[in-house]
Amino acid sequence: MPMVTVSISPLQAADIRAAVDNGTYASSSEVVREALRMWEAARKLGGCPEGAFDQSGVSRGGKCVADMFADHEAENRHTV
Repeated sequence: MPMVTVSISPLQAADIRAAVDNGTYASSSEVVREALRMWEAARKLGGCPEGAFDQSGVSRGGKCVADMFADHEAENRHTV
């Protein structure tokens, strides 16, 4: 599998570690792959328009991948 290096915030890194530590995901890579699948699905559905976030990463409104990911996490907590 190709390797890609990305920079994330300390909070994002902590959230990924927490998802692995609590057993929701088997690895950090699994968390990121899930997020990318959701991002791709949102793009295909038109749910994540270009310019949805400002330069600091703050949402300009509407539901996008971060919201979808949070919803997915909440659903998993209820079904597991």
